[in-house]
Amino acid sequence: MYIRFLFLGYRIFCFLFRPVRMGVRVMMIQDSKVTLVRQTYLPGWFMPGGGLKRGETLDQAARREAFEETGAELGKVWLMGAYTSFKDWKTDHNLVFVCEDFKITGKPDSEIAEIQSFPLDALPAGLWPGHVRRLEEYKTGQANPQFGEW
Repeated sequence: MYIRFLFLGYRIFCFLFRPVRMGVRVMMIQDSKVTLVRQTYLPGWFMPGGGLKRGETLDQAARREAFEETGAELGKVWLMGAYTSFKDWKTDHNLVFVCEDFKITGKPDSEIAEIQSFPLDALPAGLWPGHVRRLEEYKTGQANPQFGEW
């Protein structure tokens, strides 16, 4: 409940100040399945990810977020592309990384309600539209660095 209250406060902040943010998402795929998370404060399924911390590289942020949200240690990661969203009164720039070499060694933090792997041809209802688009690009071999709408 506390996290939902903080999230509401953040939405009010965004309305007033229109921030520009940079974040990462990690498309974790093994055996033709993608690992997704369901958060405690937002409905739906997401690729693990979040915002960069001061002094952190993009690679470090992707690895940290994947570990915090899934308990996964990532092997090789590669950049799929950079995407922008202007939803909810803010400008979000998201860099999407792909990792096909990971091992879940830990547990997620308290903001994650559930972790599950889904076949690429049977994605769950409630998966956010930008995530659906990125997974479709991956499946059709269009996964390469590019710029587009999140």
